[in-house]
Amino acid sequence: MINIRQTCPCASGKTYANCCRKLHQDKTIAQTAEQLMRSRYSAYSFKLIDYLVKTTHPDKRTANLHQEISDWADQVEFYRLEIISTRQGLATDKIGKVEFIAHFRLQNKEQQLYEISRFKRHRKDWVYLDGEIGK
Repeated sequence: MINIRQTCPCASGKTYANCCRKLHQDKTIAQTAEQLMRSRYSAYSFKLIDYLVKTTHPDKRTANLHQEISDWADQVEFYRLEIISTRQGLATDKIGKVEFIAHFRLQNKEQQLYEISRFKRHRKDWVYLDGEIGK
């Protein structure tokens, strides 16, 4: 059960009810690539697999995507997000990039995922296209 009064995992400083929950419940759409990225991080934290699939670009939705995301999300516990930079991805843009570090635990070992994610508009919505993992 998700506590809607808890601080949102996306590191916005807002409660989950006043932040990513509205996106997760399809009550609003992400206005920026960064907002979508944050909502996807929260979705991983809460294991909202359908939302993660829905917010992946249709060209990248493989037949096994739901299961692959679910398997990954079941193995990890996300506990902190750091946004390093954003490029484009504003309300009037068609593409955007978000550079971030996601901190997580895997088999009780603390780890980090550094990624530069690419986002693109699909119709009116921001969607995750792909990411460059490194560092």
